[in-house]
Amino acid sequence: MLNCHTLPFRMIQTSRRPVARCRTTARSAFTLLELLLVLAILVVLGGIVLVNFTGAQTDANKNATTTQLNALKQSVQYFQIRMNSLPQSLEELKDGPSDAAKKAKWTAPIITEIPKDAWGNDINMSVKGNTYEIRSGGIDGQLQTDDDIIVSG
Repeated sequence: MLNCHTLPFRMIQTSRRPVARCRTTARSAFTLLELLLVLAILVVLGGIVLVNFTGAQTDANKNATTTQLNALKQSVQYFQIRMNSLPQSLEELKDGPSDAAKKAKWTAPIITEIPKDAWGNDINMSVKGNTYEIRSGGIDGQLQTDDDIIVSG
């Protein structure tokens, strides 16, 4: 039987018998235009993903620090109920009150260690009368700046 791959092109044309059209073979490579189009799509998608994930880490750190400060607030409230006064620092939640009269009521630490914020910075506590403020320096680690995270009680 005649095959379109074995016969020269002109023989197929001059043959008296009907010959089925030859199938074209599949391409084995991509064109430069196709590669550039795929590359452009990947760059655009990568840019979108990068922009979305950059802000996500900062938000996650802020949320983690806020949660940690709220947990410390609960520890301060527990100390206040147990000792009938506010602790003067976060160290008192761990070591007990410095006042000898209150030290007699102290039975066990409320926290085992003083945590750091999500950026690895120290957490600060200040007491003014019957109110207190627990503060993280935020992303820059500096207290009393605009990015501070504060929990009051």
